[in-house]
Amino acid sequence: MAQSVVENRDSAFKAAHDVSKLTVAVSEPMHDGYGAAVPSSRANAPGMVGQPPSKVSGLLYGLGLGGFVDGIVLHQILQWHHMVSDVSRYPVNTIAGLEVNNLADGFFHLATWVLVLAASIAAIRAWRQGRLAPNWSFHFGLVLTGWGIFNVVEGLIDHQILGVHHVRDDLGGPLSWDIGFLIFGVLLILSGWSLHKAGLRALERRALAAGNHYSYG
Repeated sequence: MAQSVVENRDSAFKAAHDVSKLTVAVSEPMHDGYGAAVPSSRANAPGMVGQPPSKVSGLLYGLGLGGFVDGIVLHQILQWHHMVSDVSRYPVNTIAGLEVNNLADGFFHLATWVLVLAASIAAIRAWRQGRLAPNWSFHFGLVLTGWGIFNVVEGLIDHQILGVHHVRDDLGGPLSWDIGFLIFGVLLILSGWSLHKAGLRALERRALAAGNHYSYG
């Protein structure tokens, strides 16, 4: 009987000790608002914790998703052109030519998929470094900018320099559509960068209000 009482007392003391440890752990303030979800790798790069968001992931998302819009909408849904639809060796009105164009479209989509994957890796890497999360304007401004960069580069290289396809090969490849594609890309860059800078200023104001003085430019 005495032994049972002692065992019950020890169990009660152990339970109380465990509850006390849990209470202390819960009541401890979270570090920089990240809490227990902060990975141990952040402790290895303390200089990065609380630093401004990275621009890399947003730009890469814009490049990759912009490529997907081009490939899915213009190549597949509207079928205005394919990757090498203006190359005389691969006419799209023949089975063999269409097969080559579909293959080229597949490699194009693979490249855009790699860009989106790289954007995801860059976003996770920035989170693991402890960088601040971007606001919507900061991030989507960069996405629009990346999309515009894709349009300009693709429009200059594939449409003008290499001439492997044009925006409206179904209409004979009129130059006006190629120019419009480039203008649209420039407008995306200008509007996207303007939106990004607005988000950047909001982050700076938030940092100043919190007593931080980081340069977000």
